[in-house]
Amino acid sequence: MELFEDALERVRLRYHFVVAGYVVMPEHVHLLVNEPRNGLLSRSIQALKLSVSMRSRERPFWQAHYYDFNVSTHEKFVEKLRYIHRNPVRRGLATKPEDWKASSFRHYQTGQRGTVEIESVWTARLRGWQLPEWMRDLQPGIAASPVPKSEGPRAPSSE
Repeated sequence: MELFEDALERVRLRYHFVVAGYVVMPEHVHLLVNEPRNGLLSRSIQALKLSVSMRSRERPFWQAHYYDFNVSTHEKFVEKLRYIHRNPVRRGLATKPEDWKASSFRHYQTGQRGTVEIESVWTARLRGWQLPEWMRDLQPGIAASPVPKSEGPRAPSSE
């Protein structure tokens, strides 16, 4: 699982895409990502698979194909993210989503930074609600993060 997370972060940086969520299961993974800035999504997935396969002792580590789904609404985004995070519980591998280590769930719950940088309300807040620097070049005039300020965790109160 650590091997996959390391490879995902390396590929994320190389292809310049956002990871909004993930979970690594024993025989598959779920990713919630955007289209990469550098190249096609299929190429970045191919690079990810190759990176993990070359360093993994398991054979075969990957299935031959991958399934993708275009998320076009905030409601569908939330639905897919919840599905991803609840997958280990549904499969009986964990009691609660936060118990499964190879997942972005704890980042959403606490803001804790892991091996893979997650684009969330936490990371957006740290940047002053700005898009990541490399994404600003793609969308001149649009600097705000795609994560709504009203969504997600709240900043701790000073009371």
